[in-house]
Amino acid sequence: MTTTTSTPRTSVCIALCGSGGAGVMTAGNLLLEAAAQAGWYGLMVRSSGPQIRGGEAAALMRIATHPIDCMDDRFDAIVAVDWQNIHRFADEVPLDRSSLIVGDPEQGAPPEVFVKSGARAVELPMKKIAKGIPGSWPNMIALGFASQLLGIPADKVKAVVARSLKKGAEQLPASVAAIEAGRAAAAGEGAAFTLAAPPAARAKRWLITGNQAAGFGAIRGGVRFVAAYPITPATELLEYMAPALPQVGGVLVQAEDELASVNMIVGASYGGVPALTATAGPGLALMTEALGLAVAAEVPIVVVDVMRGGPSTGIPAKSEQSDVSIALWGLHGDAPRLVIAPNSIADCLTATQWAVHLAEALQAPAIVLSDQFFGQARAVTDRPADSGLVGERLTAPAGSEGYKRYAVTDSGVSPMAIPGTPGLAYTADGLEHSERGIPSSGAADHRVQLAKRERKLVAHDYGAQWADVEGEGGIAVVTFGSCTGAAREAIARARADGVNARLVSMRLLAPARPKLLAAALDGVDRVLVVEQNHGGQFLRYLRAEFELPRTVRSFRHPGPLPIRPEEVHRQILALEEESPR
Repeated sequence: MTTTTSTPRTSVCIALCGSGGAGVMTAGNLLLEAAAQAGWYGLMVRSSGPQIRGGEAAALMRIATHPIDCMDDRFDAIVAVDWQNIHRFADEVPLDRSSLIVGDPEQGAPPEVFVKSGARAVELPMKKIAKGIPGSWPNMIALGFASQLLGIPADKVKAVVARSLKKGAEQLPASVAAIEAGRAAAAGEGAAFTLAAPPAARAKRWLITGNQAAGFGAIRGGVRFVAAYPITPATELLEYMAPALPQVGGVLVQAEDELASVNMIVGASYGGVPALTATAGPGLALMTEALGLAVAAEVPIVVVDVMRGGPSTGIPAKSEQSDVSIALWGLHGDAPRLVIAPNSIADCLTATQWAVHLAEALQAPAIVLSDQFFGQARAVTDRPADSGLVGERLTAPAGSEGYKRYAVTDSGVSPMAIPGTPGLAYTADGLEHSERGIPSSGAADHRVQLAKRERKLVAHDYGAQWADVEGEGGIAVVTFGSCTGAAREAIARARADGVNARLVSMRLLAPARPKLLAAALDGVDRVLVVEQNHGGQFLRYLRAEFELPRTVRSFRHPGPLPIRPEEVHRQILALEEESPR
């Protein structure tokens, strides 16, 4: 039985699956690292059930010759250490007749939902082979089979495994033997996909998750205090920053809940230290009151929201862009704030660094809308350039005469006295106040301060970073966040079909920039809005804040299924059919 493809492929998708504890995530990470060492790009998305421990797990992989930001439309192979509840991944791992199903016959037959795809089945007795190699594990058999399937050189795989076992070197011979057995089994089946050779010239690359990238971006931006309360899928961001912060003179404190964590960062920032917390939708809901305090008191803070399926507890370990509305409009009163959305795993670094810079410069809270796909996915990516942006706030020097904390200025930003500055003091309060910070219920003070807080955000020059605008044509795909990768691939496919479309991936969601979007859509008569939620929250925002062309189509669906390139491609072609003749 052979699955060898004659034409070299630019990307291949493979899923490693098994029950919790089977080691498929470990095998997936090792496979991704080996592909990176061999010169390819790659992406691994973690998928698991809602159980705290155990349950089903899948490492969804895509290896490619070029940078990638999304999974493809289908999977070339699924390699299952066992089939326990793996049917739950059927929608996430679409197969077809050219796909391969690899499973251990001792673990039962593949679920019918996979068999019905027409994919070809290969039996790989992983458990039996592992028993014949004392000290080995079935997941290493799966790793060997998958690496041979993808054409990753054996020496790269073994080197990566050796590094991972540096504290358990006695396990290395058994692991290497298991890998060799898995590769031999794949070669014996003639199972291989012809992945095109990686590029010869390579820029420096990183192997990083979106959560790690966001944490590093925050540190680059100047964050030196983090208050943490663990929540899926944001916990890894906090885990990354815990050991990283002390290296730059910072500190992380684990709070007792989300309310404590957000109020801690308000206090730290009031004291002059750029501060951040990370959470998911349920935590953001709890933080809204403190975010309003930061707006009123003009205290800069950053909250990274790694979005997940909702509402309520929802689907904690799956991705969904369902917090757009609460991020944009979830605070009581007129409470302007910054909302920034990275559009790739690498951009989680740049966007978070920018968010720290903006929060400090504008003395306002910033919400960074990441999501589970970005946060917990691991990618081989070109090293992001350092923007050089650092959080710098306007402070009042010691002895300033006639100091007014909330002085009305042309920019809307007023000098902030850091507590302890000789001769200066100010009141930071959630109550409305005068320019001096004295609580006031006067209509004039309220109007003046409301206008001031709005003006400083609206008047700021955000430059070209507000969005990524690419391509040309009468059709525009307007999107944000993790839908960007699929939209970009879809536009490339449409171009190959002779249909031109442009991409507008918005990084700055608030404050709204109507003139900038109007310029980006100049010459566009049809717009496709792409988002991953049920209610069209992003579309509603666009309709509320921007002038759009007459023809606007919405393509959306909620998680846990990602938006796939071919889905967007078909929507673009359908819009082309609506072209005025």
